[in-house]
Amino acid sequence: MRRALIILAALLVTACGGTEPGTRAAGKDKVNAGVIAIVDTAPIHLGKAKGFFAEQGIDLTITPVQGGAASISGAVGGQFQFAFANTTSLLTARQQGLDVKVVANGVSSTGQQGKDFSAVLVEPDSPIRSPKDLAGRKISVNQLKNIGDTTVRASVRKAGGDPGGIEFVELPFPDAPAALKSGQVDAIWVVEPFVSQAISQGARPVAWNFADAAPDLTVAMYFTTSRTDPDLTRRFTAAMRRSLEYADSHPDEVREILKTYTKISPEVIAKIYLPKWPVEVNKASVQTIADLARADGVLKDRIDVSTLVP
Repeated sequence: MRRALIILAALLVTACGGTEPGTRAAGKDKVNAGVIAIVDTAPIHLGKAKGFFAEQGIDLTITPVQGGAASISGAVGGQFQFAFANTTSLLTARQQGLDVKVVANGVSSTGQQGKDFSAVLVEPDSPIRSPKDLAGRKISVNQLKNIGDTTVRASVRKAGGDPGGIEFVELPFPDAPAALKSGQVDAIWVVEPFVSQAISQGARPVAWNFADAAPDLTVAMYFTTSRTDPDLTRRFTAAMRRSLEYADSHPDEVREILKTYTKISPEVIAKIYLPKWPVEVNKASVQTIADLARADGVLKDRIDVSTLVP
């Protein structure tokens, strides 16, 4: 992952094109934001629909990306003025010396066991009964050496187990429930809507890894680079903060907006566990993830999160 980020960033930095920061249309700054089309990013879609960005003089385009590596390389390369990525991806980028700085919270764990949007699940007849029993097992994650395996290890440690012998297998979230049923893996780590999907197919949750890793864990954040105009950054942040606050207090509207940019069925949308969208980044939880990632060998050095999160 680290090498891919560096290569992608270097290629994009030397490439021509991309949306120039500060380009104006009809009196508004045209802004392109690289955002993953998942439950987590509902606030920015809802904020655009509600006119929160327009009120700040921003003509916002939301461009879907596949993941954190694409959003980071796109922002560093000039394709996006702002983008969304998970905490570990941003910490990794910062350690590599990439020009990224957080401007707003993205999404947070509910912190509630049994009611979070991230879980580790097993088959109903599995001998795995608690996070401690995950030690030495084969577990799927959507990306190796990222926030999934770091927080799963945290669950095992918290329960008194040794995560050293866990074998992590990289599988896209949509493929994980079938891999569990077929016995390809002993357990799967997934986020919504795949948590609810797997449970509806009989899977049993044994760990709520985000809730275990840190209280009110900040899972992902919106960020920019030093090239972005400070006034534009201020206005984007203001719109984003209002969007987060609105989403967190209007869950029914969140479920409705999910129907416009995801492929999740309305039946599943009605049942999924929604995350929390607090306005403030929980810096202590970001530092916890940084320290856990360093202990696991994902990060080489200790990172002071104040260099990433103002």
